[in-house]
Amino acid sequence: MPCPVRHIENVWIPLPDGGRLAARLWLPADAEDAPVPALIEYIPYRKRDITRDRDEINHPYLAGHGYACLRVDLRGSGDSDGVLRDQYLDQEQDDGVAAIAWAAAQTWCDGNVGMFGISWGGFNALQIAARQPPALKAIMAACATDDLYADNMHYMGGCLLADNLSESTTMFGHTSLPPDPAIVGECWRDMWLDRLSESGVWLDIWLRHQRRDDFWKRASVCEDYAAIRCPVLAVSGWTDGYTNAVFRLLEHLDVPRQGLVGPWGHKYPHMGEPGPAIGFLQEMVRWFDHWLKGRDNGVDREPMLRAWMQDSVPPSTQYKLRPGRWVVEKEWPSSNVRDLPLRMVRHRLLMPGENPAGVQPTIDRMQSPLTLGLFAGKWCSYAAAPDLPHDQREEDGGALLYTSDPLSEPLNILGAPEVELTLSADRPVAQVCVRLEDVLPDGRATRVAYGLLNLTHRNGDEAPEALEPGKRYVVRVRMNHVAQSFPAGHRIRLAISTSYWPLAWPPPEPVELAVEPVESTLFLPSRQDTLDDERLCDFGMPEGAPPLHRTMIEPEHHNWLVHRDLAADSSELEVIKDDGRWLIEDLGLTIHSVINEWYRSQGYDFGSVSGETATRKEFRRGDWRVTVRTFTHLTSTPTEFLLRAELDAWEGDVRMFSRNWNRRIPRNLL
Repeated sequence: MPCPVRHIENVWIPLPDGGRLAARLWLPADAEDAPVPALIEYIPYRKRDITRDRDEINHPYLAGHGYACLRVDLRGSGDSDGVLRDQYLDQEQDDGVAAIAWAAAQTWCDGNVGMFGISWGGFNALQIAARQPPALKAIMAACATDDLYADNMHYMGGCLLADNLSESTTMFGHTSLPPDPAIVGECWRDMWLDRLSESGVWLDIWLRHQRRDDFWKRASVCEDYAAIRCPVLAVSGWTDGYTNAVFRLLEHLDVPRQGLVGPWGHKYPHMGEPGPAIGFLQEMVRWFDHWLKGRDNGVDREPMLRAWMQDSVPPSTQYKLRPGRWVVEKEWPSSNVRDLPLRMVRHRLLMPGENPAGVQPTIDRMQSPLTLGLFAGKWCSYAAAPDLPHDQREEDGGALLYTSDPLSEPLNILGAPEVELTLSADRPVAQVCVRLEDVLPDGRATRVAYGLLNLTHRNGDEAPEALEPGKRYVVRVRMNHVAQSFPAGHRIRLAISTSYWPLAWPPPEPVELAVEPVESTLFLPSRQDTLDDERLCDFGMPEGAPPLHRTMIEPEHHNWLVHRDLAADSSELEVIKDDGRWLIEDLGLTIHSVINEWYRSQGYDFGSVSGETATRKEFRRGDWRVTVRTFTHLTSTPTEFLLRAELDAWEGDVRMFSRNWNRRIPRNLL
């Protein structure tokens, strides 16, 4: 690194109401004499221990390139004061604005501040930028969204995502953890008991907002893009859940902005899996050097979008490298991308100019089994387990299929495929899932993109309308953005199903859809190669500060398992996220963290669908030992969601807290 770095394990950031935020600080060694810009990462995942691995790679590297780096715990998390009661509340944003003002006023800061972060840290970077704090001059938001309802882990196309349960489970465990007594002192136990008694079960909150109401709008920057007045670098990956937001931000922001989308899951690009990972910390340095230090390094003259055009691969639930190449667009939307309409006829997709004789109007009917979706993978892949979609032939037996002839020449797409469907349903509440597949010459099928639509949301997410059974509707279903190259000799397939469990919660009862293919069309965002592709994307190899030295005591174990009991006609997806047990040697702290999830159904009984999660976290140092266990169970009837949750906490062998929740939440056309 260019300059030596000084590290301070904990600094307190005072807040206007008398509370304090806890932060780790890395400084160039001479920052007190030669002030530098500050960079803030502001998240709830415990800077002292849980994110210490990642922080040790990122923050010292950035500090070594001339920045004061603050890794700040949100109020109610880690070592900060207070209780965290939900995501992205006004209090969180107010505190973030205060933290920026505090940093800008320090003797080691020159008054300029940037924010960066992945996931939650990317979310609040966008949200706080919309508050326009004077010192905030630029942000980098990775794997984040501008719309908390339409593109978050809660809902997709008005359908309830299983990640809603998964994420609430993650936060149930995090918000129930104590601060470290080595940082906060003897008050740690009182702070812990406040968190245990007041943070609550967020799934209960999220399920009570099933449409796009003010609860989701309040922190969605898409409500007023013009409020963001500083430059934005938006980053994601094709197997992440938040990629669509990159393209909306490029289209709607009116500030200097760039988009970067690689093959990765929910990870920083220099740690990106599937690979190739890139030298992303170097890109961040260049970005902030220009906007915070005023260096003329060409960042402002680079293409608006850099994206990884994925080559065709056989279907796999896990791979380390996704072959492809970088492509660029100088603007988005791009005039280099045009809709390619593929007409639908019975079982077939027709390329433009393909006009077979004798095509007759037909009605294709379908009622998908509840097991369709067991091989769908995760809405937001972390690439830490086999959480990518499996061979689509596992799913296609319960779907309507429309397949092209083998392509005579390669076809590249970049953007969001869409399907216009003419259909009817035999129930007032129904959903449709559409999947775009790359069919290899040997018949194997790889999912390229997919989309969901709760058909009661066909006219928008704010005021759902029940379907009239048997009535004919024309709807548009948009899939996730993607960049994909289909080789000559491969076929393109569209698969349509009435459910996609457990990725999305099924409708209240079985539904039969009647699709009129001749009145329906698939639109692909076809793209032509340009001379600028690849030559403007020299990212270099990943760099970073030396990683944290830690000792693994028990190995980690991650897996996805599908269980089928044919005698009982039951199905279960089991997700194992065991991070093992490890020692952070410079803290003398041992940590153990496990999350298990189970998603079940029985035959074709829609009332049997359930999701169940359990977490266990333990922290130990010397005689100090704390353990937190949570349990969440969600099922439904045609009219209600039934939620049961449990929380237990121990200090040593003494149970300090125990609480149960039982909630009944009405279904609202969901």
